[in-house]
Amino acid sequence: MQLPNIVFLFPDQLRFDFLSAYGSTFIDTPNIDSIARNGVKYQNAYSASPLCVPARTSLLLGINAIKHGVTDNFHFLRPNYQSAGFSTWPEILSTTGYKTAAMGKMHFYPWDSSLGFQHRVIAEDKRWPYIKDDYAEFLESSGYRKYRGDEHEGYHENKGAITSLLPWSHSVDHFVGQAACRFIEMHDTDKPFAMMVGFPGPHCPYDPAEDFDFKYDPNDMPDSIPAVPMNTPSIREANINQNKQPWNGVDYSDFPEWSKKKIRAHYATLVKQIDYEVGQIIQSLETKGILDNTLIIFASDHGDWLGDHNLIGKGAFYEGAIRIPLMISGPGFESGKSEPALVELRDITATILSASGAEIPAYFDSNSLYGVKEGSGRDRIFGMLRHGWMNFDGRWKLHKYNTGDYALFDMQTDPNEQINLIGHSENSPVLARLESELAAEVMASINLSMHDRLQSVGSDGPGLVNQPEFGARGWVRPDLVSIKDMGPGVQGRAT
Repeated sequence: MQLPNIVFLFPDQLRFDFLSAYGSTFIDTPNIDSIARNGVKYQNAYSASPLCVPARTSLLLGINAIKHGVTDNFHFLRPNYQSAGFSTWPEILSTTGYKTAAMGKMHFYPWDSSLGFQHRVIAEDKRWPYIKDDYAEFLESSGYRKYRGDEHEGYHENKGAITSLLPWSHSVDHFVGQAACRFIEMHDTDKPFAMMVGFPGPHCPYDPAEDFDFKYDPNDMPDSIPAVPMNTPSIREANINQNKQPWNGVDYSDFPEWSKKKIRAHYATLVKQIDYEVGQIIQSLETKGILDNTLIIFASDHGDWLGDHNLIGKGAFYEGAIRIPLMISGPGFESGKSEPALVELRDITATILSASGAEIPAYFDSNSLYGVKEGSGRDRIFGMLRHGWMNFDGRWKLHKYNTGDYALFDMQTDPNEQINLIGHSENSPVLARLESELAAEVMASINLSMHDRLQSVGSDGPGLVNQPEFGARGWVRPDLVSIKDMGPGVQGRAT
């Protein structure tokens, strides 16, 4: 059987309801919509760790953020992750005969690491202007350079909603789209490929090109969800303080609705630019004659509040940050299906391995989306970040943060998360259940995260008791224990 090619389209910080495929009438994204029309659209897809690096690391390894230890944008994989028995999905695919490629933003540390990708064209984060990646070299060869957000007129006044100093022909998302098309055009069809296309947009700064032929009007943008200050007051304060830092330098203490709508219009225009690039990539597959045997996956690492709850960006568990678009077309996926099952971003990892014929590692908590239907998806999404945890069962959502902010929402009757039910006695049984489930999941995840520090492995009774060499002076503990040597009690699969 001929293995399918895999194209994983992965824009940064794209919320699900800024796509017409999800019913939004203020925006038109026909090329992205075509993936849903020709495949499966997941209505309830979530990013469990809504920050760039934790979400992307979970995708690479197929395990949650506590297990791999990357729960913040300043964390990253330890250099010896392979010695601990882990492999990235491109490393695994390379053993099955695939050529692996990554275009655009990956958010690796160091930024030029391959992490298993055999071919890379790098255009890193829009907030990293000093990185001399392939995009920087392209700009310099054309007489341009990368610009910081605050070099643009109106950056502070418009809360990061600006017009790029670069023409559309030299915009970062166009550069990434063209690199993907070139890879497809030059690919030897005798061997399958798997390509991850990381568009840096529509992540802030919200900087569409002046000469792109379509711009959205702020007056056409949907209103933001109102803030309820008593629900999570410290999250709002932390959001303001974080965005004042040099990486952004914008003060959102005063965040009027007109400013939110301007940001949304710029964001929507960036989405429209990405939709154009998606169309070009799909056309390249068709021209090459390989579209019918290509699995196309479209998703994002997390969303963007865009003013909802008086917040910007991501990093907490309100819907605008954690609910994501996810659609898959190609071999094995029914055309035109809208799937309500609860699924998670990192389920893409097991799906890619399943498509390639590779064995899914026993330690994965990523579930393949092949054959998933209502009632067979996840029954919980556990959110995991350095500063907060979540348990969402499809109806009830529990937020917990290290600031002391604590919230329970009934998403069935209160989808905008306005009424905090903490302290309502009639909801005590629900709260107790969510707390218990969350504690059990966190404890199990910590168990796996510490596996490489074990002093003893095997089934020889209670550890070191039955090992004579441990009793001698000068015993040396093992440097590292591989997850592959552990039993099923540690290698727990998701259900």
